[in-house]
Amino acid sequence: MATYGPRDYDHLFKLLIIGDSGVGKSSLLLRFADNVFSENYITTIGVDFKIRTVDVDGQRVKLQIWDTAGQERFRTITSTYYRGTHGVVVVYDVTNGESFSNVKRWLHEIDANCESVQKILVGNKNEDPTRRIVLESDARQFADTMHIKFFETSAKENSNVEEVSSVLHSDRRVYELPFEKIQTNRDGQQYADWQSRLPVLALEESRH
Repeated sequence: MATYGPRDYDHLFKLLIIGDSGVGKSSLLLRFADNVFSENYITTIGVDFKIRTVDVDGQRVKLQIWDTAGQERFRTITSTYYRGTHGVVVVYDVTNGESFSNVKRWLHEIDANCESVQKILVGNKNEDPTRRIVLESDARQFADTMHIKFFETSAKENSNVEEVSSVLHSDRRVYELPFEKIQTNRDGQQYADWQSRLPVLALEESRH
């Protein structure tokens, strides 16, 4: 039976990373949480998450960062893992035009599952300009039209990754949203109560 662990944070911030398969969501997760990059990172099956703790204006903020599989066969768990989300990063690959075209579908999915949430559009893999298909100006214009923030990043070169995270967790408005109590299981792993009901196929946690 799970027991409540000591609260070592002032705020719990749940950040969701979504987008087509292969756009670099898992690589961004590794950069967000561990500041590492791997060319051989295994494709996410279902959902995965890591934890990072940061200080914001003297407050200890625990970031629970979720990486979701982009494949259609995993869309059945959508409504469950959107629950309690405070910020969503929609990722596309600047070298893949189809992944950018699908951004509208991902934004619609957010609106269908979240009443109030911060959103950021991220164009990943911008380290090689010779492979670029999606123009930065086009993506920025689209983001302005949708009234969401926009960044281009390179998880490989660690470009703009920290800026994306900072924009989300430094917004004081999200701290007015309800937060779920963290529990600790027999193995010492921490999770919010609703996560015990999540049909996760692959789950890995990293603490900082």
